[in-house]
Amino acid sequence: MAIPRGRNGEEEAEEAFFEQEFEFEDTNSVPPHLLNLFDAAENGNLVALRHALDNLIGSIDQPLEDGDTALHLTCLYGHLSCVQLLLERGASLEAKDEDGALPLHDACAGGYTEIAQLLINSAPDPDCVKRMLESVDVEGDTPLHHAARGEHVNVIRLLLASGAYPSRTNIYGKTPSELAAPDTEPQRILEEAASTVPSQ
Repeated sequence: MAIPRGRNGEEEAEEAFFEQEFEFEDTNSVPPHLLNLFDAAENGNLVALRHALDNLIGSIDQPLEDGDTALHLTCLYGHLSCVQLLLERGASLEAKDEDGALPLHDACAGGYTEIAQLLINSAPDPDCVKRMLESVDVEGDTPLHHAARGEHVNVIRLLLASGAYPSRTNIYGKTPSELAAPDTEPQRILEEAASTVPSQ
């Protein structure tokens, strides 16, 4: 999975996930017909992505070994125009990676408000939006947990306005407000939201 972890009471590496450089070092692990697609998605090269999609043999949602689809990568790295193109070409909003995360998890972890909004707006119906907001990864984290962990205020507000449940606990028993740093605006927003929502 391509999502950073943190504040679940576990020991963690000090290095920030997003400071790492990613390259497809073992290109043998990427099927040849997907190499151009994933390279363009990761690097945000819209022209190359369009070309790769025009020449794609197979599914736009075919994942890499870690389950990431091209849409996961463009959401993770914040490439809005590439996300738009993939959605126009039929990429699945609900594709899960090996850790159960949706592209929305990745956009929220990175703090990409416009991408999160686009994903929510692209849902075909309210039930799809609800499923996306309630979707949990292997640690029981919803997209709101990821936004809270990153303290992305605008994403938190967007998710709450879209119907995200602020009191859901992950497998560590943590609500989104408990993942934000103490005495911060994200924590206050989440605690206030949780106090006004009835228990599920």
